[in-house]
Amino acid sequence: MKKIIYIIVIIFIFALFLTSCIKKDKGYEEEIFKTDLRPLNVNKYDFEPNYTKTINGIDYLVSTAKIGKFGGDFTISTIGEGPKTFNPFNSNDATSSMLSGIMYDGLFYTNPYTGEVVPRLAKSIEILPDKKTYIVELRKGLKWSDGKEITADDVYFTFNTIIFGGFGDTSARDSMMVNGKLPTIEQIDKYKVKFTTPVPFAPFLRNLTMPIAPKHVFKIATDKGKNFFRTFQSTDIKPKNLVASGPFKLKEYIPAQRLVYEKNPNYYIINKNGEKLPYLNRFLVLIVGDLNNDIIKFEAKETDTTTIPGSLISKYREDEKKSDYILYNLGPTTNTNFIVFNLNTRKNKTKGEYYVNPIKQAWFNDKNFRKAIDYVIDRENLVLNVLSGVGEPLFTAEGIPSIYLNKEIAKGHPINFELAEELLKKSGFYKKDGVLYDKKGNKVEFELLTNAGNTQREATGVSIKEDLSKLGIKVNFKPIEFNSLVNKLSNSLDWDAIIIALTGNPLEPHSGYNVWHSDGALHLFNQRSENDDKKTDKLLFFEKELNEIFDKAAIELDEVKRHELYNKYQEIIAEYNPIIYLYSPINIVAIRKKFKNVYPTELGGVYHNIEEIYIDE
Repeated sequence: MKKIIYIIVIIFIFALFLTSCIKKDKGYEEEIFKTDLRPLNVNKYDFEPNYTKTINGIDYLVSTAKIGKFGGDFTISTIGEGPKTFNPFNSNDATSSMLSGIMYDGLFYTNPYTGEVVPRLAKSIEILPDKKTYIVELRKGLKWSDGKEITADDVYFTFNTIIFGGFGDTSARDSMMVNGKLPTIEQIDKYKVKFTTPVPFAPFLRNLTMPIAPKHVFKIATDKGKNFFRTFQSTDIKPKNLVASGPFKLKEYIPAQRLVYEKNPNYYIINKNGEKLPYLNRFLVLIVGDLNNDIIKFEAKETDTTTIPGSLISKYREDEKKSDYILYNLGPTTNTNFIVFNLNTRKNKTKGEYYVNPIKQAWFNDKNFRKAIDYVIDRENLVLNVLSGVGEPLFTAEGIPSIYLNKEIAKGHPINFELAEELLKKSGFYKKDGVLYDKKGNKVEFELLTNAGNTQREATGVSIKEDLSKLGIKVNFKPIEFNSLVNKLSNSLDWDAIIIALTGNPLEPHSGYNVWHSDGALHLFNQRSENDDKKTDKLLFFEKELNEIFDKAAIELDEVKRHELYNKYQEIIAEYNPIIYLYSPINIVAIRKKFKNVYPTELGGVYHNIEEIYIDE
């Protein structure tokens, strides 16, 4: 009964978030009961929308948040080894994306309170009746941090050359592809561009939230070609050579230690008194090795915010009233934690060798093998022991907060060892002396990787190893450095199975196009190399179905029909298990009480409005 009530409350809270964020009494708080702990307070920022005000020919965006004080620092931490790049168009990991994203704004952004797509660098947008033509007008008079004006020339260059041209990580380009065609962009004048999609494209506007590049900086790299662009603005760049449009620009980077960002003097958001934001002087990021060090830094007051692991929530909740921090329960994360098997059956054309051992290829490509593993993974145990009970088992490709969640699939299934053994037997596997063999007599043994330093994933790997040993499968679990893991996924392709997570968009499943479409840059379970035909090369039959679903959903404007299509894709993933989902943590964060204008949301996290946050001790 408790679990049923719990799920109902989660659904209710997220629905409430989407529909009631426009109330007008600031400071509204509600008690949310999502765990067996005492409820945590959650602020609902019921706000007046920001608006545009032209001063001396500059179209500023005016913040309607409470006017604050200038000065001070805000310090966070990140686990692992730090960023791989400062180029937002090369980034394919969360750390690099976050740390480069601080410096670059997009034409639009997703309002973290309502989920709507609203202007940022753009001043306005006109969507023509054909639902294919979008005319975007930029704010006039905005400047990059080096003083150069931000114009439509930068926008045209970003989309036409970098994104549509396939420079860097191609996920952005993949997500804008419709029926095998890209939109077109035309520069109308100094401040206007026109986008035209091949057909009406439901998620198009949300694609315009990606960062805009300064042409006068990035053109040097694109002129030298894609190979050069892959190394452009790598982590050895001098910070002074990075040009920003966001609230902060990089001042200092010490590898494996810290990053120091200073306020961008040319930022275009102002308060109601006409003063330029951000209020804070600096935004600091400490690079810590693992989650334990993350907590140590927070408790030593070296950082100002952190995510609290489930094992410590009772302690933090008990100490909250007498402490200098406040806790916020933001509900289930949009991250989907999973184990993925490498279904690649191709050869490395350079080396002439298979990426995956042919013996293992047969196992991993066997539906019964994957489904047997799905049925023996003890998700309840993972939630209890890895998350200390602060989370939910996950069975769907869409995260629990998604408005497109397939509720039937989300119900999941219990552990069933008998069924798992029956499935393996159907495919010719047999057990002898407690060891599983395939029908050719090969001992079933494979390597399972994850990123070292993430103690939750390391504990998950240990648990899964134990679960699979009950089937007679030997798992060689090996945590490795995160950048090495990303390289295996995106370049070398020579891995067996990996535990990792991806961040989903709870408002738009098309953001997962690059994961589920066969030509997507993050199509992890059957990744193609640059030398392979990503649309036709050895497509698995359910890959063809996924391609069709995502192609249809992108051009379907009827929301009911879109829901049906996205329900179907979740059914396919649950049936064929190319990716096996594990759990969804509850996102409970702490932040120092001295920071004001803090309005955490499920969509934005705790410091999404960093330019409005100030210190009042």
